[in-house]
Amino acid sequence: MAGGLTALSTAHPSTLSIWVQAARPKTLPAAVAPVLLGTAFAVADQAFHGLAFACALLGAVLIQIGTNFANDYKDFDRGADTEARRGPQRVTQAGLVSREAVKLATIIAFCLAFISGIYLIVRGGWPILAIGLASIGSGVAYTAGRYALAYTGLADLFVLVFFGPVAVGGTYFVQALSISPEVLLVGFGPGLLATAILLANNVRDIDEDRDANKLTLVVRFGRRFGVGMYAACIVGAALIPILLIVWQADHVPAALASAVAFGLGIPFALKLRSTEDPAILNPLLGNTAKLLLLYCVVFSAGWLA
Repeated sequence: MAGGLTALSTAHPSTLSIWVQAARPKTLPAAVAPVLLGTAFAVADQAFHGLAFACALLGAVLIQIGTNFANDYKDFDRGADTEARRGPQRVTQAGLVSREAVKLATIIAFCLAFISGIYLIVRGGWPILAIGLASIGSGVAYTAGRYALAYTGLADLFVLVFFGPVAVGGTYFVQALSISPEVLLVGFGPGLLATAILLANNVRDIDEDRDANKLTLVVRFGRRFGVGMYAACIVGAALIPILLIVWQADHVPAALASAVAFGLGIPFALKLRSTEDPAILNPLLGNTAKLLLLYCVVFSAGWLA
């Protein structure tokens, strides 16, 4: 009887679970982590602003969710998501939600993100408006349009910038109402690890992406290149705290973030190189996202120590 109930629940997932699946919660640390890191630097500079922090965090999460929704139905439209998909199930491709419903959810998520940023625009002025519009625009352009970022090999650069210096620097700016070069440097840490998440995804999906004419950097330059770039992102992120400590000659405990990146990230890179089994590679994406979050938490704690 219990087995029958389990099978029934698997065959007919709840509406909530379907939408949670579409939101891709395992990717959300990429949105949360740089906001936490930027806030830690604001706290260290005695510039913490609670409402600005909350709005920045909410906006970042909503933009990520909107991007995930858009990716879900646009990849289906372009034929990148098929029944042969090696990665986690996508709700549009699986027929769990209509394309129109996912498109509407995308619009709602981006509208809510803009609403959450209104206070930040009032507080921070036109630079925050520009950052917000560019972030939403990049989320839309990730898989939409003739020159979609994910289909031209530009996605990696945009992830590096928008999940890195833009997210960390923007979060700091809306609280401190100023910016400094070291905060922008720090932003490259989470930016590099967010790019590693994308690279792990693209290494896994190289064959499907090639068939769908999705010209990611991994498709353009090969699997070995993608694995090498993943490792380079890990190493680069690990070097950021060390460079900052050398520059500042202070906050030595922040170097623990380097140990986290090296200690966990290099084994991930070796795993990515050693197998093409999706059963192993699928968890690697979530684990890289967890590494990003842990890195930023440890970096933040070390900077504030």
